[in-house]
Order: sequence, then structure tokens, then C-alpha cells
Amino acid sequence: MKLAWTTGLLYSLAAGTGMANEVIPEPVQAVVQEAKVVGKARYSYLFWDIYDAHLFASQGKWLADRPFALSLTYLRDFDGSDIASRSIKEMREQGLDNAELHSRWLQQMEALFPDVVAQDTIVGLVTENRVTRFYHNGEWLGDVEDPAFATWFFNIWLGPNTSEPEFRAELLQQE
Repeated sequence: MKLAWTTGLLYSLAAGTGMANEVIPEPVQAVVQEAKVVGKARYSYLFWDIYDAHLFASQGKWLADRPFALSLTYLRDFDGSDIASRSIKEMREQGLDNAELHSRWLQQMEALFPDVVAQDTIVGLVTENRVTRFYHNGEWLGDVEDPAFATWFFNIWLGPNTSEPEFRAELLQQE
């Protein structure tokens, strides 16, 4: 069905971030060399906790042009098509003004993103070639091969124009 990628990631923090080492998800280990947690955050809306997010990068240092992964562990149930729609809305709010891309990417996300229930995890990975890979509870969902998608999609959480700057700062371990 569809994926629930609205806005966020969960696992734990690696050495050097002041937190205990934790297990890096297998798909992340396969793509991100020497993967470590950069940061983690919980996304809440009003009084609802939505998901826990973890950002993984090589040696725990995130660079937008290098492989990385964002893991979201949902704390509520969501329909995959709602997650896809919300993702497009967030991209628009950051300045993506291209109806053709909106339509194409929405279609791709709706085809990839499953419905999620509380404690399901979606991992999005960016490879060296800027392909975006998605996993649901460790199972591969599919890829989006457009490098521009990787930029716009992950900017929802990591870009300077994110709608949630405090959440971004936690993921990137910024003050």
C-alpha cells in the first residue's frame, strides 16, 4: 500500500553524541559506510506524538551530498497516501513550484508508501548516486531514482526552510 513519511526517525545515538551506541538498521549499514546516529528527535503535533526520527550518516557527520538515512518510527497509525500527500505539501511550502514533479512524485510515493501502524518504521536512504530507497520494517519498498527528489524530500526534515526548525536542529545536533 502506501508509506507514512509525513515529517521525522528512531534508533539511538552513537558514540560522540553523548549517548549510547545502538544497532544500526541493516539497510543503513549496507549503504552508509561507518554509519552512526547524527541526531534524533520526536515530532509532535499539538498534543499528539507522531513519530521518532533518527538521522544516520557516515561517522555520525551528515553532509547533504553524501549517503545518509532517515528513520521514522511511527507512534500512531497513518494511511500511506496521507503521508505522500503531506510530503508534497511540505515540498511546496519549501518552494517546489512544479506541477509535473508534484504529480509524478506523489504517484511514486503513493505506490511505495504503505499504511503504517504504531511502532512501524520507515527508513529512507540516499545512495552515493542520489537514488532514494525506502524500507518498511526492514523490507525494501522500492526506489525513486530522481536525484532532485532526494533533495526535496529530505529537505522536509533537514533543509534550511523546513517547517520544523527545532526538529531539524535536534536531528543535525545543532544549537
